[in-house]
Amino acid sequence: MDIPIAANVLGTLGAVCWSIQLIPQIIINYNRHHTIGLQRSMMLLWACAGVPLGAFNIASGFNVALLVQPQILTILSLVTWGQCLYYSEGWSLKKCVLVTGGLGIVFGGIEVAFVAGLKAGQRRDLEWPVILMGVLSAVLLSAGVLRHYYDIYVHRTVRGISFIFVGIDAAGDVFSLVSVFFQPHFDILGIVIYASEFILWCGVFACGGYFNLLPWIKRRIQKRRENKGEVGMELKMW
Repeated sequence: MDIPIAANVLGTLGAVCWSIQLIPQIIINYNRHHTIGLQRSMMLLWACAGVPLGAFNIASGFNVALLVQPQILTILSLVTWGQCLYYSEGWSLKKCVLVTGGLGIVFGGIEVAFVAGLKAGQRRDLEWPVILMGVLSAVLLSAGVLRHYYDIYVHRTVRGISFIFVGIDAAGDVFSLVSVFFQPHFDILGIVIYASEFILWCGVFACGGYFNLLPWIKRRIQKRRENKGEVGMELKMW
């Protein structure tokens, strides 16, 4: 379907979600002064994923919102990765800023080079480089989330990650996914990129429900039963 207004509105909503998705995580990290459980490899993988994803979206002629989206992803991921280095590795603030800022500049240069190369290839009717960028970004994004699956498997709990962040990110994936359907050209790879991450986040939610929420509910029920038992004993004593 070629409905530019719908594509732009949905793409903008997705970009907004991706603009604020990591902010709750960044705030939580700052407030608790640690990043235990948060996988810094995931943040770095996401920062890297923004480079080919940005090049892919630009070369595919997506709407403006989807062009901005990967850039925001890279910036916020680098900030969160820097927090991991600061709180968990004991790096100085200056060192974190220099390293993350330097990486951001390098990533920006690489993306510009990618876009130039993809455009040159398209002028020669070569589309496989664009597909390669899309596949690479999908692999990096999925690998980042899968890193948390390994942590969940090892520790039998979802730790370190904000479920608000997960929810906002999943919503951004949905909006971006739907916006692709309203683009002038039906892009299957674009759908795969956003759908794969959404499915993985649903899995994290499910794990959180099983390993975190369910035990919490059981503890609450058990505590209420114990409190009722204590009250009953006191009444009998009277």
